[in-house]
Amino acid sequence: MLRTLVPMLADPPISAKELAAMQAAGLGELGAKLLRRIEHDRQEIDRRDAKLEKLSFEIAQLRRLKFGKKSEQLDAEQRALFDEALDADIAAAEAQLQELLGKKKPPATPGERPKRAALPAKLPRIERHHEPENTTCACGCALQRIGQDVSEKLDYSPGVFTVERHIRGKWACAQCRTLTQAPVPAQIIDKGIPTSGLLAQVLVAKYADHLPLYRQEAIFGRAGVALPRSTLGAWIGICGLRLQPLVDALKAHILACPVVHADETPVAMLSPGSGKTHRAYLWAYAAGAFEPLRAVVYDFTESRAGEHARAFLGDWRGSLVCDDYTGYKASFALGVTEAGCMAHARRKFVELHEANKSAIAAAAIDLIGQLYGIEREVKLLSAPQRLHERRTRAAPIAKALHDWLLAQRGKITDGTATAKAIDYSLKRWAALTRYLDDPALPIDNNHDEQQVRPWATGRKNWLFAGTLLAGQRAAAIMSLIQSAKLNGHDPYAYLKDVLQRLPTQRACDIGELLPHQWVPAI
Repeated sequence: MLRTLVPMLADPPISAKELAAMQAAGLGELGAKLLRRIEHDRQEIDRRDAKLEKLSFEIAQLRRLKFGKKSEQLDAEQRALFDEALDADIAAAEAQLQELLGKKKPPATPGERPKRAALPAKLPRIERHHEPENTTCACGCALQRIGQDVSEKLDYSPGVFTVERHIRGKWACAQCRTLTQAPVPAQIIDKGIPTSGLLAQVLVAKYADHLPLYRQEAIFGRAGVALPRSTLGAWIGICGLRLQPLVDALKAHILACPVVHADETPVAMLSPGSGKTHRAYLWAYAAGAFEPLRAVVYDFTESRAGEHARAFLGDWRGSLVCDDYTGYKASFALGVTEAGCMAHARRKFVELHEANKSAIAAAAIDLIGQLYGIEREVKLLSAPQRLHERRTRAAPIAKALHDWLLAQRGKITDGTATAKAIDYSLKRWAALTRYLDDPALPIDNNHDEQQVRPWATGRKNWLFAGTLLAGQRAAAIMSLIQSAKLNGHDPYAYLKDVLQRLPTQRACDIGELLPHQWVPAI
């Protein structure tokens, strides 16, 4: 070992020139590394800047779509779905932007970012405490608590089932050898397992939340309860039968009103044995928009024939607000007063303007818009005040519109789109302007068209009605649910209470359970 070290110790020292050369080489290599690092950082900064610019632009576009004014308004359901997608896109883009910026938050746009609302105080709280593992300082002194920070997060657990155990004691007399026992509580489904709360949940989920039974079956299964869709279907059938007297009573209340709205929409119905569907129709009849009664009744029929409308209305004679469908004409011949829908007349000109930017259509839309502007102002006035405003302010505009349409019609060739749009209004002018002389009449049929929208959403989920009876049962249950909504009730709370009280409710007091007269049981 010593011999091997001796030659090493004997090596000549490095000269100053060699050391300088080595230092120069090292500095050159270090400089090259620094240059490569600088170039890499510059490219990374350019990439980040490009990404930031791209994300900022995307967020600005998405916000314009969400908050900007639109030329074509979406209906409530479409708008909700549209907003859901936009909210998800905005959140994803902002999350990426946050990651790129690190701890620095992106600048908020004033007025676009709402303040987070506090979580409801009625929700139960579960406290989770987070404290340091060691409350002794590094210096050896004991730490003292001086306060705390509190943040709240919203948690959710799937629906929880409970079991009601109804224990009925048996009492016997040893002397007379008789048995005394409390009677079984009355139920909608005799000897069935569901409570009124479970039945209400199934009905609301299917007809208000548009969840088909197979989806409900899966949801209940995840909660640990096996409820086959056949069982759920049987429950719905019995509930529909038990609730039908309420629907009949609600129909009688609507037909007691002097003004009724009517509208219809197609619904696919399965043809027995063929596996195919044909077009059935759902009719919606609602109390007048200015009536104190807030109610709607649906009627499911195999076709759109006018006989169905005549059968529903029966001996009723009043003002029927509807579109120009010929199925109502026979009722008008029997004494029903026709009240037109200005929205349908306006829609003809809107379609014309969208097609070719017609100046005639634009002028008509402007005049009709003035009529609607007056209606928005007088909507909440009393009937005499509303009538006065309509006659003094709206009637001159309507006359000017009518005179202008007549003048334009004389200049237009028959058969053109413009001629058809003008003819629609002129032929129905008496019905379209009847509201000017009757304060109980609205300007259009939008009140009833809004009641049809739940069915448009529902048929996208359940696709078709299995049978005519199934469609009629759905119409009956939907009548109660939608009427409950019109009166500001929670459909679940309403149906739960009604299904619980209905088995023992006297027939003469059935009106107490109607949505507009219902008072929750204490």
